[in-house]
Amino acid sequence: MASAAGVIAQTENAFFPVFTRHDVVVDRADGWRVWDTDGREYLDLTSGWGVTCLGHCHPALVDGISRQLRRCLQAPNCNLSYTPIQAEAVDRLVKAAPTGLTRAFLTNSGAEATEGAIKLVRRATGKTGIIATHGGFHGRTLGAASITSGEGYRVPFGPLVPGASFVAFGDAGAAEAAIGDDTGGLIVEPVQGEGGVNVPPDGYLRALREIADRRGVLLILDEIQTGIGRTGTMFACEREAVTPDIMLLGKCLGGGFPVGAILVTDGVSSTIQKGDHGGTYAGSPLASAAVVAVLSELEDGAVLANCLAMGELASDRLVALRRDAPAKIVDIRGAGLLLGCELVSPELASDVAARCLEAGVLVNVAQQRILRLFPCLNIDPRALTRGLDVIGEAVRAA
Repeated sequence: MASAAGVIAQTENAFFPVFTRHDVVVDRADGWRVWDTDGREYLDLTSGWGVTCLGHCHPALVDGISRQLRRCLQAPNCNLSYTPIQAEAVDRLVKAAPTGLTRAFLTNSGAEATEGAIKLVRRATGKTGIIATHGGFHGRTLGAASITSGEGYRVPFGPLVPGASFVAFGDAGAAEAAIGDDTGGLIVEPVQGEGGVNVPPDGYLRALREIADRRGVLLILDEIQTGIGRTGTMFACEREAVTPDIMLLGKCLGGGFPVGAILVTDGVSSTIQKGDHGGTYAGSPLASAAVVAVLSELEDGAVLANCLAMGELASDRLVALRRDAPAKIVDIRGAGLLLGCELVSPELASDVAARCLEAGVLVNVAQQRILRLFPCLNIDPRALTRGLDVIGEAVRAA
């Protein structure tokens, strides 16, 4: 095996220079634990950027993908033929979805799901305008970036896909005021992830649903980060009993395997024509096997219950830490196991994250000063408590 320094040099010499990485070379991972090539163990409170919802290399996921890999890697003629595993995946997904979402399309990523949603808005409504929110993130591909807030995602790559406008997150009135004659859709995350773990006021999604119905626009809920149990319910929109016209999924859906999804109502699906959308790897046998494995593990509700319990444990500990360090912590917020600890400055957040890394705990910083914690949904209280202890020590020492 190449040395850690060799792996880093090899990567930096050949990979696009787009990532700012830690000098950690991961060798293997299991559950919430990760080991580098030097044998050092880390506690992963990021779950691979929110994707390994069952922990790294969960046996059910590994077994399901391995079994399918031995049987059929890619279907002949791609999606011009059928596979049992894809049929099971979309059937399970539609049955798990909020009532009213009746059809699904499997993609290779969340961003790809967003791209499909933009097309669906145009097909279903004949309009190009989409209202998005400040702080919202929907992907880095061109269409997704066009409805993503933040100059860094947008300005260098213009001209972008036209039709996007932005309003304040959490303000349903602002969303309605922005609707014009060419508005076809309104897209929002139930909880903003990349934007800093921003939680909207109670009733926000219900208000958007009412506005969308009354004004004749499609409501798109981006549950790429919040969906498949991350906030303690299968989908975050369940908290307000809201069904969107279009729902986007990714991250947790494959448990670490790259897959996303678009779910739609009958009203949207009735406008879709043969050839409107597609993809060589869309709903591939391996991706479908990953979806089946994840949904099967979440079916009995135990993982969701653990997510809620561990989210409460973490939130309580972080709130107590804020009381102990009011000069350093601005706010604690989140839902389930998607939590944000907002610090007073980017410098402090960077220092705290570095101290956590040195102590063997992996955390993520969003919007430069918010510690974002999104561990696997089945993490046990001892591991989570250890991570929270390290975060507390890092905040006090920084």
